[in-house]
Amino acid sequence: MAGEKTKAAMAAQPDWLRRVPTEEQFPNGRLLFTGCGTSFHAAQTGGDAVQALDLMIQPEREADLLVAISHEGTTRITLEAVRAWRGPTWLITGAPESPLAAECDHVLVVTPEIEQSWCHTASYTAAVAAIAALGGEDIAWLPDAVAAALEQDVGEPPPGRVLVAGAGAAWPTAEEGVLKLREGAHLPAEAHHTEQLLHGHLAAIDETVRAYVLDGRRSADAVRALEVLGCETTLVPTVHPAVDIVFFQLLMLAAAEARGVDPDPIRTDDERWKRARAAYD
Repeated sequence: MAGEKTKAAMAAQPDWLRRVPTEEQFPNGRLLFTGCGTSFHAAQTGGDAVQALDLMIQPEREADLLVAISHEGTTRITLEAVRAWRGPTWLITGAPESPLAAECDHVLVVTPEIEQSWCHTASYTAAVAAIAALGGEDIAWLPDAVAAALEQDVGEPPPGRVLVAGAGAAWPTAEEGVLKLREGAHLPAEAHHTEQLLHGHLAAIDETVRAYVLDGRRSADAVRALEVLGCETTLVPTVHPAVDIVFFQLLMLAAAEARGVDPDPIRTDDERWKRARAAYD
């Protein structure tokens, strides 16, 4: 059945979170986080983060330790960024041995296995939890909170264009939520910083857009503005990035099922998109 790997990974999240190591903490000093795609969204939950490509282009940064996130440890641009960086590097990953692991000073394996679906869910929440634990946060409550979040009703899946807004600690969730909807359900979704949304972007939004606003500063203003435009808008509660993303994972799965889409291969099973991915390294 379509999406079985994604469904299995989503269901495994509470168990994976219980296995996230909590014995170590980041050393004192300025931290810089990096990654690509889902891993970059996880990186942003740690604090100061930079896209791996930008770090590769400009590796001179005010930081004492680089923390790279890569589930399989094979992301080429993250590898090049780590090589360009001239200081110590830690790696948060699911693979104890990889090209990235070979380049890093310390490797932290935070998942019990490599996620099989390309629409990563469990590896994201595990990385987010690991970053929190390494920063000294108590994450013992996260497995039960995620288990409860997996039981929530996300409503009818959006049929078309989707907007997700968030700010502060919710911004990585907005970006990752949009990525799940795009790669897992092939929906035209867009992430907006809550404040930026209110500065011009509303001009290209109308009643055809289904909106989700992550609760936080200025979220009430964004909801009111979107509702005036006729958008069906949901205010999504925020607790913790590892918990909040579950809403969008479930929304992606519901949308994929409604559209007859298999989220597991993120469209690499379609010849056209396969050629597109083969067009770059």
